[in-house]
Amino acid sequence: MIEIEERIVVTDILTERFCCDLAACRGMCCVEGNAGAPLEKEELAVLEREYERFSPYMTEEGRQAVAQQGFFVIDGDGDYTTPLIGDADCAYACRENGTTLCAIEKAWHEGRTAFRKPVSCHLYPIRVTKFSDGSEGLHYHRWDICAPARRYGRKTGIRVYESLREPIIRKFGAEFYKELDAAAKYMEKEYRTE
Repeated sequence: MIEIEERIVVTDILTERFCCDLAACRGMCCVEGNAGAPLEKEELAVLEREYERFSPYMTEEGRQAVAQQGFFVIDGDGDYTTPLIGDADCAYACRENGTTLCAIEKAWHEGRTAFRKPVSCHLYPIRVTKFSDGSEGLHYHRWDICAPARRYGRKTGIRVYESLREPIIRKFGAEFYKELDAAAKYMEKEYRTE
């Protein structure tokens, strides 16, 4: 682990290879799991405010789930998450040619909303843990459905943090990303010289 801007970063984020391969995984991260996607408190009002802009892209079942559960739910740990359809799909998902996508992001791509998608989804497979003292930790979440992304990352040589440059900058800023990159290059140089 290393510390950057008072955040604890698991070094796997800097060394492991990962690059989403949507053609292979078919967007299963929006379907599998035991809870909805984590939401930040600031995103709750945004989901409600922007809902009419992205809801046409959602499935009918997703719209029904939001109507019944609300724009977000509170999970067993007291965290805010996206509602689910049953125990599977995120309510904000949509399907296209057999692949599950984010309806919010689809609307964003088409210029219908300024909200891209929840930052936890954008950052995945990086997960952010908030500690009781207010500090944060970033770790790399390994999930079997992302095996194609690990294979593609090894093939292309793209590391986790490189694959997630845009969402890292969105969440933590450009300077944080620069420091991550410098740390990764330093580690790579050190490993080569040992």
